[in-house]
Amino acid sequence: MQYADGKILAEIEGGIGTITFNNPDKRNAMSLEMWRGLVDALDRFHEDTTVRAVVLTGAGTKAFVSGADISQFDSQRADAAAQRDYDALTSAGRARLAAFPRPVIARIRGYCLGGGLGIALQADLRIAAEDAEFGIPAARLGVAYGAGMVRQLVSLVGPAHARMLLYSGARIDAREAERIGLVNRTVPPEDLRASVDELADTIARNAPLSVQAAKLAVAAADVPGSVDARALDSAIAACFDSADYREGRAAFQEKRPPRFQGR
Repeated sequence: MQYADGKILAEIEGGIGTITFNNPDKRNAMSLEMWRGLVDALDRFHEDTTVRAVVLTGAGTKAFVSGADISQFDSQRADAAAQRDYDALTSAGRARLAAFPRPVIARIRGYCLGGGLGIALQADLRIAAEDAEFGIPAARLGVAYGAGMVRQLVSLVGPAHARMLLYSGARIDAREAERIGLVNRTVPPEDLRASVDELADTIARNAPLSVQAAKLAVAAADVPGSVDARALDSAIAACFDSADYREGRAAFQEKRPPRFQGR
């Protein structure tokens, strides 16, 4: 599946949906069209109940997403009023990522900067190659990010490290990103895909309703009030009423791998 004239690619294999930011000539910088394509791809995955986890990645080896497409700044982000319009157009993509009910993993090589880091922050898990670089160059461009992205950043690294990244605009390498909690794990570049595939497959084999309830519970604990308590209670009850719960108990007693159906 292709969106945004091929700059967003989407595929499903073995219960894993993969979205590729495919703009390598610009180090996968995000244009408005790519944001719209991201929405379409996530909606497609949301409708497909066989998709149990989603991987986000960048085309090539030089970048996950290097940020927003600066060539659109003059036409789309020339001043505060234009920026508000730009935010309105891109907010749908950020909202889809934030609300996506199944786990999302960012597979990161090369540059992960600015808005690209914002995309990675919306993922549930971030696995980075040792050649990855992270940064928020807003202070060097004269722009600023809103509370949503900064809240995600502070949630992961704490206010002290968030201030350092935001105030300095400096880049950090993958090992430092792992040290401060920005990424979950770093691996050699040649092992990145296999490591993420293994993680995604592990998640996909687990009970989907349990994983979705866990995602809601973590969000509720991380940002109190961000999740409707009734929605979380309903998700928990669905687990205990599910055929998967009965299958999990049976598989444990019979000493065999469970076969979860998501119902």
